[in-house]
Amino acid sequence: MRFLFKIVEWLVVLLVLAIIGVFAWLYFAPPDLIRVGSGYSAKIVCSNVFLAGRDADEVLAVDVQAPGHPLLKLMSVSVDKEAGTVSAGLFGILGKSVAVVRDGLGCTNVPDGDVMKARELAGPALPSTEPADALWPEGDRIEPSQSADVAAVLDDKALTGEGMRAVVVVKDGRIVAERYGEGFDQKTPLLGWSMTKTVNAAILGTLVKDGKIGVDGRKLAKPWDADDRAAISVSDLMAMSSGLEFNEDYGDVTDVTRMLYLEPDMAGFAEAKPLAGEVGAAFSYSSGTAMILSRLWQEALRDPQAAIGWPRKALFDPLGMRSAVLETDERGTFVGSSYLYATAQDWARFGQFLLEDGSWNGQEILPAGFVTWMREVAPASNGTYAKGQLWISGPGDEEVSGGGEGWGLPADTYWLEGHDGQSVAIVPSERLVVVRMGLTPSKLNYRPQRLVSALILPLRQPR
Repeated sequence: MRFLFKIVEWLVVLLVLAIIGVFAWLYFAPPDLIRVGSGYSAKIVCSNVFLAGRDADEVLAVDVQAPGHPLLKLMSVSVDKEAGTVSAGLFGILGKSVAVVRDGLGCTNVPDGDVMKARELAGPALPSTEPADALWPEGDRIEPSQSADVAAVLDDKALTGEGMRAVVVVKDGRIVAERYGEGFDQKTPLLGWSMTKTVNAAILGTLVKDGKIGVDGRKLAKPWDADDRAAISVSDLMAMSSGLEFNEDYGDVTDVTRMLYLEPDMAGFAEAKPLAGEVGAAFSYSSGTAMILSRLWQEALRDPQAAIGWPRKALFDPLGMRSAVLETDERGTFVGSSYLYATAQDWARFGQFLLEDGSWNGQEILPAGFVTWMREVAPASNGTYAKGQLWISGPGDEEVSGGGEGWGLPADTYWLEGHDGQSVAIVPSERLVVVRMGLTPSKLNYRPQRLVSALILPLRQPR
């Protein structure tokens, strides 16, 4: 019996040592999956707390844990509002990541761990004065449509979709209807995810107008000069046809999740990728190429501080997008793939700007014909994507047989699309822009095409 007790004692000791060993391993050398999860948790909570003024616990539970990887349910966060930081880790201590808020630039992950250095970068302050008491888009005041049919469409939860946070409808240049989910309103900045790519393309277009960059430019990075990547043009990157290797799967540790949450220099990470297909001939949707575009237009300004202020100076202020904050990576490159926060009304302003062919209040902000070029079909995309970081097919259409046929939408409809149900539909022939923001995972198969289609007929009637 004493011998059996001895064995049990040794087994307990071994078990304790094993637990200590595993804990030490997870603490000192956590797997990348844990680091990606903690980086994602810290970043999303940070931006929503410091930009949108939301409660940290709610953001963690609703935005991060509910729709995400099971590992995220084990993440805990700690917010230091005085220091402007959010820390996250498995059980709060393992694989810890930190995100920090920076003046005028929202939040960034700090993979290098040097929060003080990361905080040194600052951008232009948001406009401090309230908008004029004028009708949108000059101000924020709206005159809603009196159509009962329009109201019925926006009150139909099947059409606005589960997790809807905002819907804004613009007809003939004026907001005619809007709806907001519980806890959200006209002043809540909302993350556009990949809709940011189109805004980034427009920012690059402002430099095309100034003659500082050209869409046909090649030999874009010195490391590319020595191999076939020298043939990649700006237009190849815009059309997602660079041929560069990049895995856009968000379900695990892939190129996109590694870039967004583990890399201090996101553009450098994407730039280092080898070719995986023929330049200009292989379509591959890639957040990495959007990051390269951000670096290219920032470098074209030849002044890092001028580049940090350029989105606000060249685009956001002229359009009255007062809430818009385009975030950067730790090194200061704008995350033009993913991280623009703006109110739904400001997303609508951008959609209307595209509808107006890149002009605003008579001012030409993009070169004449640039938006038309942006809307042209990317040859390698099989008709689904356009040359300027825009979608020709609606959300999910490229995944189903027959594409977008059958929605009853005009043929000139085009889209901004983002993760978890973000979309802006632009219908030039109807003078219509429809913004739909929310937290709606793709597994729910929500299609904003039904919402846009249902609005067209009642909006043709006199208000």
